Amino acid sequence: MADLRVIPAIEQLRQRDAMRALEARYGRAALVDALRAETAALRDRLASGGLAAIAVDDAVFEIERGAESRLRAAMRPSLVGVINATGVIVHTNLGRAPLSAAAAARVADVAAGYTNLEYDLEAGARGRRDTHAERLLQRLTGAEAAVVVNNNAAAAMLTLAALAAGREVIISRGELVEIGGGFRVPDVMAQSGAILREIGTTNRTRAADYAAAITGRTALILRVHPSNFRISGFTERPSLEDLVAIGRRFGVAVAEDLGSGWLGWPERDRTPPPLADEPIVSASVEAGADVVTFSGDKLLGGPQAGIIAGRREPLDRIRLHPLMRAFRVDKLTYAALEATLEQHAIGRGCEEVPVVRMIALTAEEIGRRAEALASALRGTPWRTRLVDGESTIGGGSAPGSALPTRLLELTRDDLTADQIEQRLRALDPPVIARIENDRVVLDLRTVLPQDDAKLRELLRHSAVPSP
Repeated sequence: MADLRVIPAIEQLRQRDAMRALEARYGRAALVDALRAETAALRDRLASGGLAAIAVDDAVFEIERGAESRLRAAMRPSLVGVINATGVIVHTNLGRAPLSAAAAARVADVAAGYTNLEYDLEAGARGRRDTHAERLLQRLTGAEAAVVVNNNAAAAMLTLAALAAGREVIISRGELVEIGGGFRVPDVMAQSGAILREIGTTNRTRAADYAAAITGRTALILRVHPSNFRISGFTERPSLEDLVAIGRRFGVAVAEDLGSGWLGWPERDRTPPPLADEPIVSASVEAGADVVTFSGDKLLGGPQAGIIAGRREPLDRIRLHPLMRAFRVDKLTYAALEATLEQHAIGRGCEEVPVVRMIALTAEEIGRRAEALASALRGTPWRTRLVDGESTIGGGSAPGSALPTRLLELTRDDLTADQIEQRLRALDPPVIARIENDRVVLDLRTVLPQDDAKLRELLRHSAVPSP
């Protein structure tokens, strides 16, 4: 039987320099737990004969190495940064919109101290948090008022609860959509207390259908932008202006859920084709919608948020609803959102907001970066080839969008496409790619320019032959 006396006491191990460093980083309690677990595991292996007799120095090495690995695994954050090489710009699984440098800096600045989140600096008294970002949203959308909640689903639900609880909301059957994660418009309406009144058919709904459905129980006409699909062919859908005219004739409010939050391109004639038909928030406000809801983390390019904009009277009712407290956002969201809105307001969204900048990239620009990466990988086991391909906007925005791009194929003689994709995901930070035609491809449209060098080094260091 192996001599168990080679295993030092916990306190002896704690005094070693390597363990002191781990204790300074992870704390005494966590280190002691890890050392106890490792010494117990080594004792069991020795006692069972699963490990031959070893010297004290070897035992100490095994315990220290195991304790460090155990602590790293236990304390590793589950949320980590990744390099998105999928070509999906607004990638819901990867956190949607990356923040601009200005937005990230504003968040860091606000997070480090106290703020006037609910403090009126002029009056020297308690203030309201629901007014932050309002002036910028008024400027960008033309709305009389605006309020921010934690996502667009909350924006839609709060609007319905505040304006239509216990009464009917008229909506076309072609707009009873489901977006990612099983979010269904009818379910949200039911939770809000509003009563669904379906009209028309899946592919054709006329203005007359809305007018005919209005009764004394009607509280709202709801128009929903089908942001993640398109119906083509034999279709008909009244314009927002038509619905506003009907609403005013019968004294019924009109709300539009735009989803994506497209603020428009500074130069309309340079708008990328996939966004040519995407509704612009300011256009909906100008058309007379009483309330417009949209996301802050899709085409707007900011943090996760839901934005409600429109006329002051319905917005005041929305602010006062009890659900407002449940759906409100914190100081970090306001900080990131205001910084993003500022860049749009001064006309620098195309250059500074990553989502907008990625949409504007040409295939030629992406191709030059891909060629530089391919050149850096010459002489390694990686084999590369540049091919034409398509990026997509994603996130339920601009359905059917296809942006021409240049893809870098990545192959290895000793690895399958699935194995390569798995190896990329195991890097630090992980690299998320996609597989097309049994080939792993990298689309640099969604790789932040400042990450090009990091991606190059990750791929070079991961090019060692597989065992």
